[in-house]
Amino acid sequence: MKKIVSLILLMFSFLASFAQTAPSPTATAFWDDPLFMFYVVVGFVFVVVLLVLLVALYMLQVLNFMVKQATRERAQRLGLPYKEQPSFWAKLWKESNDFQPLENEADILLNHNYDGIRELDNHLPPWWKWLFYVTIIFSGVYLVFYHLSDTLPLPLKEYENELTVADEQARKLKAASPAAVIDENTVQLITDASALADGKTTFLNNCASCHRKDGGGDIGPNLTDEYWKHGGSINDIFKVVRQGVQGTNMIAWEGFISPEKMQNVANYVLTLQGTNPENGKKPEGELYKPKAAADSVKVQASL
Repeated sequence: MKKIVSLILLMFSFLASFAQTAPSPTATAFWDDPLFMFYVVVGFVFVVVLLVLLVALYMLQVLNFMVKQATRERAQRLGLPYKEQPSFWAKLWKESNDFQPLENEADILLNHNYDGIRELDNHLPPWWKWLFYVTIIFSGVYLVFYHLSDTLPLPLKEYENELTVADEQARKLKAASPAAVIDENTVQLITDASALADGKTTFLNNCASCHRKDGGGDIGPNLTDEYWKHGGSINDIFKVVRQGVQGTNMIAWEGFISPEKMQNVANYVLTLQGTNPENGKKPEGELYKPKAAADSVKVQASL
């Protein structure tokens, strides 16, 4: 009983230490996890099942002790010697291994004798032979179902089937909600703060090495003046980002970032207009002025 109580206390102390573990500042708090109640229910069920099993084992030990005590008292009343019967687990262990008793060792002793080392003719334990027979039966069933009848697919075929199903699901999803195509003809001017922040991140990660972080220009042209080498509209900027410029260090980013990110970074480039960073590169290209019909909210830039 003391062992059972100790085990329960140890389990609860582990759960308490787990619950008190402080989350990292950037991680979501454990209590705010949407699956928190699920964890609570699962933990409660686990504790209940564990307690039921422990109580059942304890009651089984008590019952076994009472049966032994009653058998011993009955033998004393009848004047018979008491012989304790082996438990169920002891019988199972003996039948599974079928050890040869030490007193019968001479019956399985072989004639081999090397430097006083004797060899016994022990047979394989029954549990090992049962396991071997099960593997033989399983291998036969596996051979029939996977190789002879093709009832079940092999791992490679199963993987290909899963890919086919996934492709079909993706096709249906795209057909149900087709995404808007973004190219140099459909690109839009945007003022959304999150989109511009994403464009800034893309710019710093991919464009700053040639245009500097402030857009003042280095290998690439200055992006803060009104002069453009390939046009200064949002459509022109997006086209340069997507297709690149042959014969220069400006590569085509179409295969590296998504159209949405290209739209965001093109709009971010426009926000650099007029920032006049220190040691900016001299203007290159032609002066660009937006058309009179253009929206007054547009921000000027250069590429």
